[in-house]
Amino acid sequence: MLTVQGRSDSSSFCDRLSRRNFLRIGTLGLGGLTLPQLLKAESASGSRRSTKSVIMIYLVGGAPHQDMFDLKPLAPKEVAGPWRPIETNVPGFEICEAFPQLAGMADKFSVIRSLVGNQADHDAIQVFNGHHPRQPKPSGGWPQFGSMVSKVLGPADRATPPFISLCYPCTHGPYNEPGPGFLGAAQSPFRPMGPTRDDMILNGVTLERLGDRRSLMRSFDHFRREADGTRMMEGMDHFAEQAMGLLTSSRLAEALDLSKEDPRTVARYGTGNPKVFMDGNGAPRVPQSLLMARRLIEAGARVVTLNYSKWDWHGGLNAEGRANNSIFLREQEDFPIFDQCVSALLEDLHQRGLDQDCSVLITGEFGRTPKISAQVGRDHWPQVNSALLAGGGMKHGQVIGATDRLAGEAVSRPVTFGEIYSTLFHNLGIDTSQATIQDLNGRPQYLVEDYAKPLPELV
Repeated sequence: MLTVQGRSDSSSFCDRLSRRNFLRIGTLGLGGLTLPQLLKAESASGSRRSTKSVIMIYLVGGAPHQDMFDLKPLAPKEVAGPWRPIETNVPGFEICEAFPQLAGMADKFSVIRSLVGNQADHDAIQVFNGHHPRQPKPSGGWPQFGSMVSKVLGPADRATPPFISLCYPCTHGPYNEPGPGFLGAAQSPFRPMGPTRDDMILNGVTLERLGDRRSLMRSFDHFRREADGTRMMEGMDHFAEQAMGLLTSSRLAEALDLSKEDPRTVARYGTGNPKVFMDGNGAPRVPQSLLMARRLIEAGARVVTLNYSKWDWHGGLNAEGRANNSIFLREQEDFPIFDQCVSALLEDLHQRGLDQDCSVLITGEFGRTPKISAQVGRDHWPQVNSALLAGGGMKHGQVIGATDRLAGEAVSRPVTFGEIYSTLFHNLGIDTSQATIQDLNGRPQYLVEDYAKPLPELV
């Protein structure tokens, strides 16, 4: 927060103001790191400008791949379930019948049906950093993708943080995205959706007054002259000025304010209640987060992450809190909303000319068991998973990889998280065969596991 104390009259702006309280520019949830320090750290990292970006959508709890993008209608009933595949606008490319809007634009995305090497537990970490949590890791842990991008590229626009998280804090800890790892707090995301949303509130200062930066800085200069000859203002260097610029810029705040958006566009995405956490410990089912992500990308963010709903269906509660013992009733509830908001995002990116520069990744931490259980529905299944990729100037309208007749194992073109992340880095202009980041011991670390290369099918 920026807290300005004293009377509104600028001539007495700083009367009897203590040295410790004259200016507090918010920590933004960075473990005590101030915004000026964040900007200073980003500058030291060798930032360079770019318009490339990534939106990462985490399907909390692991979505059922065989009910969404890899249906097996010829499998036994206890495997196939009630859904049937439908043709898309790409010949031979089929998806679930509950996704008619996505089916009409399959030429704008690609589906990976053979994502292997998934972890076995509920944990968002692999989704966000591409590293298997049970593999050896450097001291401090691997940074998540957005933190690495922030470190390597820095901000594209000084008025917008390079890495913004729209993830809601989940009560089940492993569902929450990991931190910046060994890169430290300077590369943490800006989090406007959680408690640190207060960091964007400038207490005691009107927007009109804040909008006039020159007047505000004159007030600071007056305070410096009035502060008993001290040199307390000398610490407000170039990075503090940048911090003030970020806080006083309307660009980020406007991107987060959906009332600024065309109501027809808001309706196209749909809206949900951000206070209802699915099954009590998942994320809210809020399609408007996808719209907000697009707005933040337009405002200059490089990476925007978000968590969407909860897909770990074991006979939990629906959005109204009613008992819902069938996973397929939950799918009937969730699938149409997912179809609407994801198709809206892809349509929006193309209409706004962002489809070449903004990549989209949608996936969860693992797939689901082929056999349907009356007790647990489709259980956790790390053997194979699906992912949807869109935008980024990639070659779309294709299915990559295949599973066996039960959707239980990859039988062709197994794809790893490392390859997916290498592809995203490539789309941002980062060469993963060359780029490294230093760990806490000063050792250079490559960005992806096993020196993975970008997916040639897509790039």
